[in-house]
Amino acid sequence: MSSTLYLIPCVLDELALNTIPLYIIDAVKNCQVIFAENERTSRRFLKSICKEIIIDDYEWFTIHKAEEEQKNSFRQKIKEQKNIAIISEAGCPGIADPGQILIELAQQLNVTVKPLVGPSSILLALMASGMNGQQFEFVGYLPIDNGERIKAIKELELLSQKKLSTIIFIETPYRNNQLIETLLKTCKPATRLCIAAELTGLHEFVKTKTIADWQKEKTDFHKKPVIFLLLAV
Repeated sequence: MSSTLYLIPCVLDELALNTIPLYIIDAVKNCQVIFAENERTSRRFLKSICKEIIIDDYEWFTIHKAEEEQKNSFRQKIKEQKNIAIISEAGCPGIADPGQILIELAQQLNVTVKPLVGPSSILLALMASGMNGQQFEFVGYLPIDNGERIKAIKELELLSQKKLSTIIFIETPYRNNQLIETLLKTCKPATRLCIAAELTGLHEFVKTKTIADWQKEKTDFHKKPVIFLLLAV
C-alpha cells in the first residue's frame, strides 16, 4: 500500500455548494490526513458538503510559511502510507496557493497525485471574459508601490499587445478600487479590461469593456473577491 495525495477543491462562495462534485466526498473519506490553508474554514466546508464526515477523525495540519516544518510533517505521513488531502482556502489547491509546495514534494517522492475537479476563479474569469483563452498568463499580485505598479501595468500591457496574450492578476480586496483607478489612468483607451467579482456567488459580476468605456462607469469593488484580466490590442 502507498499514499495518494488528493487535491480537494473548495467553494469560492460558501453558498455555492453545487460547484463541488459529489465524488469529492468519497475522496475525502478515503483520506486520513488533511493539510489545509485554513483549518477552521476547511472544517466548516467539509461539514457543509457531508454531515457524515467526522472531522476529528482526521489528522490536521495547517499550511503556513514554516515550509520546512510542513514538509517534514508531510514526509512523515507519506512514510506512514497515509492518504492525504490538501484543501485550499478557496478554489483549487496548487493554483495561486501555498499547497503547491507540498504537491511539488509529493512529485519528488513519487507519490500518486489526484487533482479533482472544482471551481477555479482564474479559469472561470477567463472563460467568461471573451479574451484570448489560447494564450494567457497569471501574474498574481501587482506591486504595492504606486510607481512600481504603474511600471508593471505598462510592461504587462505591452507584453499583452506583443503576444496577444491575456494577462490575469489579483489584488487584496480592500485595494481593488485603487487598482482599478490606476489601471484606468495608466492603460491605453482601446485596451480591454475584464473585472470578474464574487464568482459563483449570488452577486456574481463579470464584465469586459475597453478602458475608455470603464472610465465612463462608476465602480465599487471594495472588499470583494475580484479577478482582473487585461488584453491589449
